[in-house]
Amino acid sequence: MKSNNLKGVFPYLVSPIQPDGQVDSEVLKNLVNHLVSAGVHGLTPLGSTGEFAYLNWQQRRRVVEVVLEAGNNRVPVVAGVASTTTTDAVFQAKEYESMGADGILAILESYFPLSEAGIFSYFAEIANAVSCPVVLYTNPNFQRSDLTPTIIRKLADIDNIQYLKDASNNTGRLLTILNLVGDRLKIFSASAHIPLCVMLIGGVGWMAGPACLIPSQSVRLYQLAVEKRWDEAMDLQRKLWRLNHVFAKYNLAACIKGGLELQGFPVGDPLPPQTKLTKEAFEEIEQTLKSVGAL
Repeated sequence: MKSNNLKGVFPYLVSPIQPDGQVDSEVLKNLVNHLVSAGVHGLTPLGSTGEFAYLNWQQRRRVVEVVLEAGNNRVPVVAGVASTTTTDAVFQAKEYESMGADGILAILESYFPLSEAGIFSYFAEIANAVSCPVVLYTNPNFQRSDLTPTIIRKLADIDNIQYLKDASNNTGRLLTILNLVGDRLKIFSASAHIPLCVMLIGGVGWMAGPACLIPSQSVRLYQLAVEKRWDEAMDLQRKLWRLNHVFAKYNLAACIKGGLELQGFPVGDPLPPQTKLTKEAFEEIEQTLKSVGAL
């Protein structure tokens, strides 16, 4: 399913890791089946919520392998590639494509500051190493070396760089990018207060961790936007914002893993050195999930 028409809701999957370091395949398969049954349009292992920064290569590869097996070509799988080195990122991308991934979510990790030429080269070499669609990921809140609109415009000239997942929550920045790239890139939103804004200005969906907890509600929100039923959509987004509001107070992966535990998916704790949720945080997440009909 090498799709060049990705759209809709793509949950950023958590990575359930057992105490011995093994990926809990059964839990991950159950989560995949649950999300697909709820109507999501695709799956994204190893996004931010997948805690890629805390996984070794064997764990990352196994997560993608399990998601592909469980997904069984029912929806596209876009695998996250992240590294501080271009060589390693290219290796990951080629490996995931050979395993059957339908697309690559390209993420840049960095320690030393990078020049625009270095950032461009990192993403360009990933794209040139594979034939599947590539989604650029930009998140100025977490990335030391971010993709600027100027770099994005240059990357949009590479044929299989076809999408951008923007987590800046800045509609002005997005409009600048859209004016620069025209229809060469399709835009995925993050899942805070902004999905409907992104859809209104031409977005195609969102890639988001919270969609693991509220898949049917997220799909409903997307469908309302597609049908341009903006008043109903805004009412729903206001309601769902309660979840993001709580998550902003704590660690995102910990919150989503905690919420999934409450929903009956034993995905485990966030990976060290991240800390576990407090009892008070669990209680707040539980009440919020109940308030949005997710528990």
